[in-house]
Amino acid sequence: MKSLKIRIMSKLNPKTELERLKERGLIYGKNFNFFNSHIDYGHCWLVEIGDDVTITNSTILAHDASTKLYFGKSKIGRVKIGDRVFIGFNSVILCNVRIGNDVIVAAGSVVTKDIPDNCIAAGTPARIIGKTSDYLDKHRALMKEKPVYDTYWPYKTETQIAAIKKDLEFDFGYDE
Repeated sequence: MKSLKIRIMSKLNPKTELERLKERGLIYGKNFNFFNSHIDYGHCWLVEIGDDVTITNSTILAHDASTKLYFGKSKIGRVKIGDRVFIGFNSVILCNVRIGNDVIVAAGSVVTKDIPDNCIAAGTPARIIGKTSDYLDKHRALMKEKPVYDTYWPYKTETQIAAIKKDLEFDFGYDE
């Protein structure tokens, strides 16, 4: 009877992907934002993610099966992602890569090598294109000139949306 109750409860309250990955050994810190992304299920125990990390629509791989056909073995390696890291939409982080603290990985990047602290990386393969601190200083200054919107996106009214669309016809701004 107890096993039936557990099966029914698991169907009513299924575990999230993140919960399943954590059970399999994924380590992640506080304030981890994981949106529509994939972490290598078979080798997630080789992945460690720090505090204040956001991963958006991306893939983290701790294995490379390209050698499997030829040798019967996949290449595996740890993936370490530091604190205050943003991994942009549609990026891929390959095995045996370390990403430092305060790093931005631009959308669509393929990270094949380590990225040190305070860097922005972009491209395929990803290359360092600047310092995170310089990028943030630039946008801090621009936020004093450009439109800044404070209502979180799901709570915007139709009137607010129309005003923002008009404001941004030929420019950009910043949103909550």
